[in-house]
Amino acid sequence: MKSRWHRPGFPLDLGAVLAPHGRGKGDPCQRHDAGVIWLTGNAAGGPGTLALRGSADGGVEARAWGPGTDSLLDGLPALLGANDDDSAFVAHHDVVAAARRRMPGLRLGATGRVWDALVPAVLEQKVTGIEARRSWRELCRWFGEPAPGPAPAGMRVPPSPKAILSIVDWNWHRAGVDVSRRRALIGAAQVAHRLERAAELGGAEGRALLRKVPGIGVWTAAEVAQRAWGDPDAVSFGDFHIPAIVGHALVGEGLDDAGLAEVLAPYAPQRQRAVRYVEAAGFSRPRFGPRLPARDYRAI
Repeated sequence: MKSRWHRPGFPLDLGAVLAPHGRGKGDPCQRHDAGVIWLTGNAAGGPGTLALRGSADGGVEARAWGPGTDSLLDGLPALLGANDDDSAFVAHHDVVAAARRRMPGLRLGATGRVWDALVPAVLEQKVTGIEARRSWRELCRWFGEPAPGPAPAGMRVPPSPKAILSIVDWNWHRAGVDVSRRRALIGAAQVAHRLERAAELGGAEGRALLRKVPGIGVWTAAEVAQRAWGDPDAVSFGDFHIPAIVGHALVGEGLDDAGLAEVLAPYAPQRQRAVRYVEAAGFSRPRFGPRLPARDYRAI
């Protein structure tokens, strides 16, 4: 185990910064326990566990375990938003301006790890959140390594590319992952070492590299970019919820992708930052009917 004390030179809302990296309360790769946020990852040196505790004076105590310890600790400032520059951001809507005033500690953090963000993003393609999170939990439990160190019970490291390539059709079926998503994951796993370069390229160039993999489109590339390199302009076009959330928050009505692009155009090149403020302010998609039913591919 190694530890490090980090004191950001800016206001920091630890929970809000790390929220996009979690996949629900049952996420085996991120847990909140007794004031500590636990995260796991496939870091440069190997799998590792990171435990973060914020202090009253704005500092963060970090402890790490496993072969990936040094990489996780070295990446701590970026994870907490040290590389995020919002100085040129201008709020063009009162809702966004108010959210920014209320949440000065909201930063866009970056893990630097493309693969760890890509697997759950692919699982979330064109299915309900319930389905995607169930598949994520099961794949992590069956094919992810146990979290190094004294992590809360049940925590796992995301499945590595090698582990994904080892999964046979029956286990994909058991995890509820349909053919199109498994093909995308297998294709990405085969070139995973090359995809990590997307975080170095960043921006549109990094997203374009990810989209070279069949099955990874605009939406998935944006979801990865938001987390792996804190891309401030990577909007998740094609999302079921975001056009409605942003539209109702900013112009009082739901939008399609074209309308979303038009409303967010003044925020370029920081359109995703505007979306993040809307989401963090608590806006959600209005519900006018029953939820979409969760399909169970294991029963097909």
